[in-house]
Amino acid sequence: MITAPITLSQALDRVARERPQAQAFVAPGERHDWRAMREQSQRIARALHAAGVRHGDHVGVLLGNSGVWVQIFYACAMLGAVTVPVNTRFKTEELEFCLKQSNVKVLLTADIFLGIDFLELLTQVEPALASAGGLPGERLPCLRQVVVLGERCPAGAQAWDAFLAAGDAVDDAQLQACIEAVAPDDVLLIQYTSGTTSFPKGVMLTHANMLTNAWAVAQRIGVSADDRYFSIRPYFHVAGTTLSILVSLMTGCCLLTLPKFDVADALQMLDAERCTLTSGNDTIFLMLMGHPDFDRSRIHLRGGWAAAGPQVMQKIRDVMGVPGMCNAYGQSEASPNITLSSFDDPFSLRAAGWALPHPGMQVRIVDPGTGSPVPVGEAGEIQARGWSVMKGYYNMPEATARALGADGWLSTGDLGEMDADGRMRMVGRLKDMFRVGGENVAPAEVEEVLHAHPAVRMAQVVGVPDARLGEVPAAFVLLKDGQDSTAAELTAWCKSRCANYKVPRYVAVVDSFENIGMTGSSKVQKNKLRAHAVALFGLEQPA
Repeated sequence: MITAPITLSQALDRVARERPQAQAFVAPGERHDWRAMREQSQRIARALHAAGVRHGDHVGVLLGNSGVWVQIFYACAMLGAVTVPVNTRFKTEELEFCLKQSNVKVLLTADIFLGIDFLELLTQVEPALASAGGLPGERLPCLRQVVVLGERCPAGAQAWDAFLAAGDAVDDAQLQACIEAVAPDDVLLIQYTSGTTSFPKGVMLTHANMLTNAWAVAQRIGVSADDRYFSIRPYFHVAGTTLSILVSLMTGCCLLTLPKFDVADALQMLDAERCTLTSGNDTIFLMLMGHPDFDRSRIHLRGGWAAAGPQVMQKIRDVMGVPGMCNAYGQSEASPNITLSSFDDPFSLRAAGWALPHPGMQVRIVDPGTGSPVPVGEAGEIQARGWSVMKGYYNMPEATARALGADGWLSTGDLGEMDADGRMRMVGRLKDMFRVGGENVAPAEVEEVLHAHPAVRMAQVVGVPDARLGEVPAAFVLLKDGQDSTAAELTAWCKSRCANYKVPRYVAVVDSFENIGMTGSSKVQKNKLRAHAVALFGLEQPA
């Protein structure tokens, strides 16, 4: 373990001192070494200070993945301010909720990103942004300033260049005083959860939470300073901050990214930049391997991490030719990683998801009804306790009390099991589970069966209403390019490989999940998929 918790500024100072000219960050049109990352972050910190940002203030970031996103994150940390990453997929209602609930004081935003006009959305949320009188307005009374990175700037906002110029009046002594006042237990970031079932909650994560988690993850993956780590994870999720940005910071390796997940561009960057590590969930890896441009000879990866089932892990090794991929499990409330297999674990353990908790972290499996620990080998709810667990949800004491017990155990809402050696694996999500005639079904089980079919690129399963059994499985399947399979063939495949109650009663072959609903972390939104299934198959909700 790290001998003592540190702050982000201390980590940045160390890597900039030890590797000043080594590449730190690469994205289309930009390359930065560690010295430049630190200098540019300091300039942004001065500008934030000039704008009135102080220790504990909340700064929103509404940008795509880029070097400036990382520099803003570092700059906020220098001041002891709290970064609030804003999901670039949010619409007006979600955007207003996030900015209001988090009490964002300053927002740094793009004018437009991937065809989405952020300024139009923001003006709908807070009309004062368009007026010469400017902020604060009535809708977002805590929001004092909006800074725009782009060509357009509304009357009530400030352009990026003017914002930076104003910071030149802040001297080194003022900035250093701010940096020295920051403690490892200060909140570094408020992470809004994906919101696939309700409005998101703001998870408060400290410098110690996130940096220690990043360090521990890097040890399991075996990251060295010479690695080139390609991560497409969006920076508005902790897979992008802790498991990408901060893994790079804590090891000094180069982080590479793209503003959006374009499969062809990702494959090209993996090859051209000779990337050695990558990360993602099963969706991302299946999309990479299923693309017409995929060529194993152009993949130079040795490892990384994946949140994926055994079939996908097997394909990552055999089809992509990546030998050291680790299997990860976690959630935002735990900074986020809870268990991660080691790069030198036997592949059978890594593929099946068996992994130990990080040193100093405790994990247990309990009966979700009683909270009592269950016997080894029996499934139950995963709970975690230790240095990686959040401080709580911002301004949500009741939700915090439901998630965090008085004894410090975090209830994850996920199903897992533990073996006699203390290794754990996730087997499903409690909220995704459905009951078929009294039998519990985890969607991941059925998805794994479908992923083993040679024509299947990706499968998603949900429970849908049934008059006799209560619920039955429905499957949506994306096929590999050039492959054909019918719903009847896929159903027959499942019938020969899993219990009858797990066999999908409804199967639809789809061209994409984008029109149904995906989160920014490339996860299919199960609630939207279920509603889509009910409409598509003409089902009636039970009375």
